[in-house]
Amino acid sequence: QEDVFAAIEPVMHGVFEEFADGKPVTPYPFPRIPYREAMQKYGSDKPDLRNPLVMQDVSEPFRGGGFGVFARMLESPKAAIWAIPAPGGGSRAFCDRMNSWAQSEGQPGLGYIFWREGEEGGAGPIAKNLGPERTEAIREQLGLKVGDAAFFVGGDPKVFTKFAGLARTRVGTELGLVDENRFEFVWIVDFPMFELNEETGLVDFSHNPFSMPQGELEALNTRDPLDILAYQYDIVCNGYELCSGAIRNHRADVMLRAFEIVGMGAEDVESAFGGMLNAFRYGAPPHGGLAPGIDRIVMLLAGQTAIREVIAFPMNQQGQDLLMSAPSAVEDKQLKELHIRTALPIKA
Repeated sequence: QEDVFAAIEPVMHGVFEEFADGKPVTPYPFPRIPYREAMQKYGSDKPDLRNPLVMQDVSEPFRGGGFGVFARMLESPKAAIWAIPAPGGGSRAFCDRMNSWAQSEGQPGLGYIFWREGEEGGAGPIAKNLGPERTEAIREQLGLKVGDAAFFVGGDPKVFTKFAGLARTRVGTELGLVDENRFEFVWIVDFPMFELNEETGLVDFSHNPFSMPQGELEALNTRDPLDILAYQYDIVCNGYELCSGAIRNHRADVMLRAFEIVGMGAEDVESAFGGMLNAFRYGAPPHGGLAPGIDRIVMLLAGQTAIREVIAFPMNQQGQDLLMSAPSAVEDKQLKELHIRTALPIKA
C-alpha cells in the first residue's frame, strides 16, 4: 500500500499544482483518515476538508436528561446523538432556517442549541429541557462560545449518518466556512472487509471482495469478520472521490477463506473464479493500484460541479448519445448472429 501511495501522490499533486491557477494544493504525503473515522466526523467517506466542521458524539450529556426525545432514543444500545458545531450560527433565524432545510430533506426537523449574550445555558427548546449544566457540557466539548450554535441528529448512526453529513455540509456552506479557493486532498483508508447484510442478517463483503484483508489468513481465522479491515483506499479531493483502489488478494487460501465467511463454498468459488485461483496457485506476486477518474479531475480543475460539463459527448436524460445517434435499432440479422431473441410486449 505504501508503494502505491508513494507512486501516485506526486502525480496527483503535480497535476493540480500545474493546472490549479495558483490555488493551494495539499502537499504530499496526503493525510489519511480511516473509513469509520471519516463517517463519524464528516458523515461521508468523501469528506470535503475545506469545511472545518467536525461532528462529535454528544450522547452522554443527553443520556437520562430532560430532553425526552433523545433520552428515550439512547435507551437503545445502537443509538447515539451527534452534534454538528456551527461557529457564528448563534441566532434563532439561522437555526430556524436549518430546521426548515432539514424538513425539506424529509426529516422531522433538526434540533439545535444556540448561545447568546446574557442567557445562561443556551437558548432553544433543547436547552430549556436539558438544563444549563448539561448544555454547558455540550458547549465545552464542542469548543463553542457565545454567538455559536450546535445542531443535533439522533438514532441509529447507520440510518442518520448520510443526513448528518449533508447537514454538516449545509451548515459550513451557509456560514461561509468553506474555502472555495484551494484543493484539499485526503486518503480514506482501512475500509471494512465485511459488513452485516441488514436484510438477511448474514455477513457479506463490504466493498471489494478481491482485496487483501489486513492480517490475511490469520485475521480471517481468528477475528470477528466485522472487525477485519481491508487494504482498500480512495483519494478524495474537495468532497469528490478521484481515485479508488486496493491491494489485491494474491493468495488462493486467503480468497477461499474470505468467500467461505460469506457463505460461498470452495466448489462455488472454483466454479466462478477458477481462472483467478489458478493464477494465484502458479505464483501471482503481491499487486495493487488504483484508477484515477480523469473526468472528475478535469471537472475540479475547470471549476465545475457537474461532470457533464467536461465530458465531450454526454448522454441526455434518456441515455442517448445525440452525436452518434446511439442507441440505434438492432437488425434481426444481428440478433440472430448473437443468438439473442427479443420478447416484445403483446399489444392489447
